[in-house]
Amino acid sequence: MSVINSKFQELFGAAPEVVAVAPGRVNLVGEHVDFLDGFVLPFAIKDVTTAAISRNSDSVIRVASMQRDGEIFEIPVAELEPLTGEPWTRYPIGVVWSLGIKSGLNILIDGQVPLGAGLSSSAALESSVATALNHLFDLKITKPNLSLAAQKAENVYVGMPCGIMDQSVSIMANEGFALLLDCRDLSTQDIEFDIEPVGLELLVIDTQVHHALVDGGYAERRASCEKAVSVLGITSLRDISVEDFVARKSELDPVTYIRAFHAVTEMRRVLDGVAALKANDFETFGKIVTECHQSLRDNYTVSCPELDVAADTALKYGSLGSRMIGGGYGGSAISLNKKSDTEKIKVEIRKAFEANGFIAPRFFTSLPSAGARVLN
Repeated sequence: MSVINSKFQELFGAAPEVVAVAPGRVNLVGEHVDFLDGFVLPFAIKDVTTAAISRNSDSVIRVASMQRDGEIFEIPVAELEPLTGEPWTRYPIGVVWSLGIKSGLNILIDGQVPLGAGLSSSAALESSVATALNHLFDLKITKPNLSLAAQKAENVYVGMPCGIMDQSVSIMANEGFALLLDCRDLSTQDIEFDIEPVGLELLVIDTQVHHALVDGGYAERRASCEKAVSVLGITSLRDISVEDFVARKSELDPVTYIRAFHAVTEMRRVLDGVAALKANDFETFGKIVTECHQSLRDNYTVSCPELDVAADTALKYGSLGSRMIGGGYGGSAISLNKKSDTEKIKVEIRKAFEANGFIAPRFFTSLPSAGARVLN
C-alpha cells in the first residue's frame, strides 16, 4: 500500500483519504447465465485492483493509473455522461456517476488482475472504486446494492451489457468459499471449495488471447436468450426445465434454440455442481466443468482454438475437468487436477500451444479469496 500512497501524493499533492481493494474472479460453473436470473458459482482470486481516492474542491474528477505512468485524465463532475471519457476511465468514473457522487475526486488505480484474461479485471476495478466511495462518503450501501451500482456503471456508462455475477463475487466473496449466487434476488450461499487437503488444485491457463467484449458478440448472444424467453412466453429461461425446453424446440429458430439451450442446461449444471461439492464428489464436479466447456464451445459458440486446445490437452493428461471461463473469444481456461499432475499438464499444454503456433500460455493457481475491502 505504501507504493500507491507515495504515487498518489506525487500526483495529487496529498495522501489519499481511502484505499480499497477488490479481486478478480474465477467462475467454476455458470457461464453466461447471470443476466438470465440464473445461478452461478464463482470465487474471488487473490489478484486485486486497488483504488486510492480523495476529495478535491474544484468539482473535477481526476483519474490516473499505476499502469499508465501516472497520466492524469480529467473530466468535470457536471459533464459525467454515459460513454464519455477515455475507454479505460469509463469504468471508475462510471461508478462515480452510478453512485450519484457530485464531489470532485482524485482517483489512482493499481490494477493487478490480468487484463483480457477472463478474470474480470473490469469488475475488480469497478468494485474497488465502489467500495472506496461507499466508505469515503459513508453511503451505507449494502453489498448487494453496491454490486448493482457497479453493474449499472458497466451496463450504462461503459455500454457493456454484462450480468451481475462479476461485481457480486468481487464484493461479496469470502475466503475459502465459492459463492453460489442467485442472480434473480442476489441471495448467496457460501459453498466450501477446500481442495488442497484432498490433493487437488485449480490451474488457471491464460491463453494470452486478449478478448474485448464490447464488440457485439456478447450482446448478440444475450439477445438470443432474451428472444427465447419472449417467444416461449416465460419470465426467464430459469423458469423452464431442460425437458420442457427441448419439447418446445420447434417454436424457436435454430440459433435462438441452441444458444438458449446452453443457458437452460448451464443453470442445471450449477445446481448439480453444488450438490457434488457438498458431497465431496470432485470427479462428478470435474465432469460437470467439462460439460460446461462443451456447451460453451458447441452451443453458445464463444470458445476459440486456444481455449479448446488448453481444455482438451488438460483432460488428455489427467485433469478431472477443464473449461474456458469468462466471456469467451480468448482469455483463460481452468483445470481441476490432482496436484501431482499439474506440472505434467502445464508442460503438455505448452507443447500443444507451440505445435499449433499459438502464443505461449501463462499459468497460475488460486484458492478462494476474500472480496472487496477497505485497507485504511
